[in-house]
Amino acid sequence: MASCEHAAAAGGQTAPTQFEENSLSEVKHVIAVLSGKRGVGKSFVTGALAIELSRRGHTVGILDADITGPSIPKMMGMSGKRASGLGKLLLPEISATGIKVMSSNLLLERETDPVLWRGPVIAGAIRQFWSDTSWGPLDYLLVDMPPGTGDVALTVFQSLPVDGIVVVTSPQDLVSMIVAKAVNMAEKMHVPILGIIENMSYITCPDCGRKIEVFGQSNLDEVAGGYGLKVLGRLPIDPALAAACDDGTIESALPMGLLPEALAVCEAVEVRTDADAEPAEPEA
Repeated sequence: MASCEHAAAAGGQTAPTQFEENSLSEVKHVIAVLSGKRGVGKSFVTGALAIELSRRGHTVGILDADITGPSIPKMMGMSGKRASGLGKLLLPEISATGIKVMSSNLLLERETDPVLWRGPVIAGAIRQFWSDTSWGPLDYLLVDMPPGTGDVALTVFQSLPVDGIVVVTSPQDLVSMIVAKAVNMAEKMHVPILGIIENMSYITCPDCGRKIEVFGQSNLDEVAGGYGLKVLGRLPIDPALAAACDDGTIESALPMGLLPEALAVCEAVEVRTDADAEPAEPEA
């Protein structure tokens, strides 16, 4: 019988292995923030969760896995900054409130430089952001996933000890498809879905305070109920928060208590056992 090395040389697939955690990192919980499509505000939700967890006294980091379209550093006030090193390890940049961030934009000479990397190189970046980054002690590491369910998502779920997934949607007809894709991937990867957050759910009239559903009536409750998932919150369209993300001041601008249900679920996450953490086999 051919060995794994021979199979790989012949173009076959070998069983995935989890990336090793270095001796200077001690991450208790890893939570992935996922969306089935771009443009639903997934990175904003990741940042909001990180800020709210930090406000509750937790040590928090963000691994920006959206390698070719990173937005976390700018949102967290890190424009123009670059990651430093400690021996052979990278040091994440630290925000004004102490949230640690590692992103491809922190490795580029200019944040506007394109990331023209193929799949294997991008997978290597995910390994570097986990195994070769000194995260120190963290209660929570949030992984800002790229949209969809492609190579990067497969790498993260097979190679990082992900404890749970938060799905981000918007109130459109596509929500059922987005949730279905997330549920199917989670099942294949043996990672539980913690719940769903609907972003851009409504806008509040500045004159009368009425909530206006810009994208039409949401069917999130029906879709979530069909899969037995929790609704963890509905976030409004807020021009002031959008401006704060552009200015890098979201940590001070974000209202307190924006996502109480999501925080409660994250804080209830239990550490995965070795059996739970066994990576799933890739599909042929």
